[in-house]
Amino acid sequence: MIAYIAYPTSLTLQSANALQTYTTLRELRARRPDTLAIIPRWGREASRFAALGALHLPRPAIGKLSRLYKSTLLYYLEHTAFAFMTAAVLAPRRHEVEAVYVRQVICAAWWAGVLGPQLGLPVIYEAHDLEAHNPSRAKEPWATGLLHLIDRVALTRATRVVSLTDDFRQLLGQIGWRAPHEVAVIPDAYDEQVFAPGKRRVARAALGLPLDAPIIAYAGMTFAHRWLDGLVAAVAQMQAQQPNLTLVLLGGRDGERAALRQQAQALGLPVAERAQGATAGSCLLLAPRPQAEVARYLIAADVLAIPDTVTDVTASPLKLFEYLALGTPLVLPRIAALHEIVPGELCYPFTRRDFAGLVAALTAALAERGDELGAARRTLAAEHTYGRRAERILAVIREI
Repeated sequence: MIAYIAYPTSLTLQSANALQTYTTLRELRARRPDTLAIIPRWGREASRFAALGALHLPRPAIGKLSRLYKSTLLYYLEHTAFAFMTAAVLAPRRHEVEAVYVRQVICAAWWAGVLGPQLGLPVIYEAHDLEAHNPSRAKEPWATGLLHLIDRVALTRATRVVSLTDDFRQLLGQIGWRAPHEVAVIPDAYDEQVFAPGKRRVARAALGLPLDAPIIAYAGMTFAHRWLDGLVAAVAQMQAQQPNLTLVLLGGRDGERAALRQQAQALGLPVAERAQGATAGSCLLLAPRPQAEVARYLIAADVLAIPDTVTDVTASPLKLFEYLALGTPLVLPRIAALHEIVPGELCYPFTRRDFAGLVAALTAALAERGDELGAARRTLAAEHTYGRRAERILAVIREI
């Protein structure tokens, strides 16, 4: 049996973290039906993970106290309590468990440093970044040492570490925490059941988008730290030469869309909030949609852009793989972790936060003709399905 411990931020898949957790688990269980996922749930809230046979433990919702005292430390206590709850579940069955696979850093630190050794179970930690670099980390001045301890225990005491990028694997080697051969690189992936190439004009007609206007699109659960304001400004400038150039931004929180709406209007970009109301040359700001609908909007675009990422050495956004699967021209910042997946010849790179570079990359991407590069992107994407991701995880488990 494989024990898969996760703490998704949304049980109804309203976050990238939850989508990746869910789809990885779906493919793991397709290959190893004895995979036991242990996930917290508050009360009787709806959960898509129930369909995958996940064991829901009561969420020790200590973090909710942050409404009274705002501190991430309360969530650290919550995750600590959950780690010990998972140990109570697995202890009586420890002789059945081949490995404990953990995605959440606090749980990973407890399992790698204490619970795994006590129960005699190997622990694999899937690291998405250093907690010390997490924008949502504990900010108390005295907590700096605690953050270092959490990262060090989780990353040095785990039996194996899974990294999303080789860049992060090299970093762990440079600081002396793990030898490269002890870190498996398993990037993020895309759901081939949802994201597949389609006819651009058919997608536009179905959505009510302008049929002949050039469209640049971006889709993401949140917009913070992704330099979407740079993308809006770039499109506004490019409209001097291409008046019909249309921007589609899909997702984000209400406040994030409101800020971009204000910026677009100040730059003279007409703003629409429904596809049917979008005219050529407008900025279409859409609230989050189901994945299947997101895919249709992306298919409708001429160019797909990632203006920036939250992380550096661990950057492996889901949208990179979803964009790649469609074969559409890609505009990416020059971040080493992104170009581990997409070589420069298959995208239009620009220096990070370089406004003129972004404009030049978008312009070049819009001028791409033929399908040779698109076919190469789709071929590359085939190596990054969630099925392949699950197989790579199982290979690490077999090694230990």
